[in-house]
Amino acid sequence: MTRTALLRPIAFVLAAFTASCGPATVRPASYSDPATPCPGGQTRWNLEILDQRAERVGAEQMTAAIRNGIQSSFTGCQWSASPQAGLGTISIEVHRFASVHDAESWEAAVEWSVRATSATGRTLTEFEANEEVSRLNYRGSDNEKESLTQAFQASLERTIKGLRAMPSLTGSRALPGIDAFRPRQGTAASFEATGRGGA
Repeated sequence: MTRTALLRPIAFVLAAFTASCGPATVRPASYSDPATPCPGGQTRWNLEILDQRAERVGAEQMTAAIRNGIQSSFTGCQWSASPQAGLGTISIEVHRFASVHDAESWEAAVEWSVRATSATGRTLTEFEANEEVSRLNYRGSDNEKESLTQAFQASLERTIKGLRAMPSLTGSRALPGIDAFRPRQGTAASFEATGRGGA
């Protein structure tokens, strides 16, 4: 047997192991309201998603999920992924987006900050959308995906509510009250790492 033939099974095992340890994806979500087709009474916004996590695992999938969730929740908007002059900017700065296996449960945390500014740089609203979820490690279920999806959807809904409450760009300069968007008391401890566990 050649050396290549001997190494082939090892390569297959490593590939399978790598795939099993890849980042979890989340199910899409949107929270549209015909009464508010676009934040701030506008029709066009720059939308900026910034990944500030220590370990940027699955950054592309995460960014797409957040962007799609916001865009599908405000169907009356035109969104630009690259900065366009003359438009306001909504920035999402992600600090945590992961679920880790801990003994008999999965502990998910999604944390990001939201900031909307006018084309002149005036801050219209600024708040955090944080959520923590603890889910038992049910046999036969993708518990990492389910727990992370639950936390993601809660943070997204909090974000949409905050943007919906934003004052019009032609209205008052006062920031809206943000108490309603402060994180609820979670059930999971803070963490940074990502990983998978068995059933």
